[in-house]
Amino acid sequence: MMNIYVGNLAYGVTQDELKTAFSAYGEISSVNLITDKFTGESKGFGFVEMPNNSEADAAIKGLNETPLKGRNLKVNQAKPRGERPSRGPRW
Repeated sequence: MMNIYVGNLAYGVTQDELKTAFSAYGEISSVNLITDKFTGESKGFGFVEMPNNSEADAAIKGLNETPLKGRNLKVNQAKPRGERPSRGPRW
């Protein structure tokens, strides 16, 4: 199972469009487009889970820096939450 980060998304991109782009490379477990909890608008990134690592690697190589709705995607393996740098204290 691989969790893939997808960034630099155009704000009009839907979860279905992401799923379609990635399904060309293999089976998709889930697609999660990150939205603002107040406005409901896309934050410009999301995550795609693929159960087969070799298909996920192919999707990363095939889709990174390719345009979707006018913006080049940034696609790479998502880092586990614990490895992200701290953004300072949360009050």
